[in-house]
Amino acid sequence: MVPDARDQRPAPIRRAAGEDVRSTQCCSAQIGELVHSLGQEFADLRQEMARSLAVAATHLARQIVRMELTTTPALIANVAQEALDAMLLNAQHITLRVHPDDTALVAQGAAEVLAARGARLVGDASLSRGSCLVESNIGLIDASIESRWRRAVASLGCDEPWETTEPADESRTGDA
Repeated sequence: MVPDARDQRPAPIRRAAGEDVRSTQCCSAQIGELVHSLGQEFADLRQEMARSLAVAATHLARQIVRMELTTTPALIANVAQEALDAMLLNAQHITLRVHPDDTALVAQGAAEVLAARGARLVGDASLSRGSCLVESNIGLIDASIESRWRRAVASLGCDEPWETTEPADESRTGDA
């Protein structure tokens, strides 16, 4: 058997080589831990950035929707038509509730579907502008701005409320 050349080295050199190997292994493990830690921190940062972007998008969307409700209030007629269309055809005793300021707009813009469904249009001051509820003998369709908002922001993974206490958002459209 041929002796290993490493065994032929003097003891101090063998010890120093062994220490170098252990030191290199230790440094390698530390670098591995550091890389893993940085990877986790980057993943956390990406997730936080995505959440911040979604929140910023919902704030912007809220401002746009409020502006649209203010500048184009007739859009509520479309919402009312869609809500009435969503009600099953065998529904009876249909009542469409909207904010009192939206009643005339809905009466004009959704007149055909109201008549076709035999629905009664009622102003309800407890609803926000742009909201409507459809009630019948078989159920309720909540097309309030708040419930539509919740569904929209949930699709972004957010839970930002429609109503806020931020000073910039106090110019609420609705029953102020």
